[in-house]
Amino acid sequence: MKSPLVFIHGSGDNRHAWRSQTEHFGTDRAFALDLPGHGERDDTLPAEVTVLDYAREVHKIVKDELKLERPVIAGHSLGGAIALMMALEYGNELSGLILIGTGARLRVHPTFLTEAVQSPDAARRHLVEICVIPEHIPALTEAILQEQEMPEAGILYRDLKACDIFDVISQLQEITLPTLILCGNEDRLTPPKYSQFLADKITGAKLQIIPRAGHYVMRERGEMVNRAIEEWVR
Repeated sequence: MKSPLVFIHGSGDNRHAWRSQTEHFGTDRAFALDLPGHGERDDTLPAEVTVLDYAREVHKIVKDELKLERPVIAGHSLGGAIALMMALEYGNELSGLILIGTGARLRVHPTFLTEAVQSPDAARRHLVEICVIPEHIPALTEAILQEQEMPEAGILYRDLKACDIFDVISQLQEITLPTLILCGNEDRLTPPKYSQFLADKITGAKLQIIPRAGHYVMRERGEMVNRAIEEWVR
């Protein structure tokens, strides 16, 4: 039986970021989640959290709500950090990891954190525009912003702050799960060197750099990402 695929979105986002993947793999196998306070999921967390807090919430959703056994955890950006943390905390319950546009450490520029507090709408737009390559900005920016459905006040800052303090560099060698790592070749937020570092430190990991794509690689080159996942899980 094929392992279920659980997709975790990034900062300020929601499950709609994975539309291409859920359509490709089917909703009987692919499960895209809303993190607490995102999309349609009620917020059950305090104003400041860590990636570990999010990982524990995802674990509850997977086990108690979806009742999935040995899923593959796929995460983008913050979602990738959550996937890494789940591998460290619950590795024996998982079948594998798919890490997309993420890193073992995710520092956030102070100006982004400040803007997320003072002008969250503007911060969201700036973030999306940086997440795609310039040629995709006209076609994708508005679509992504509409799908994000403006999270509750403080959520974007909470996500970015959780990323900023995240660091599992010294623990990567503890991860022994089969791992696929994907990154856009023009990713400006988590550049390919972040993914290369993950591939170098996680034993047996497969790295694939996707051409003509930025941080939102699963939206910009959905078919190529789906093909890479399909070949890897096969």
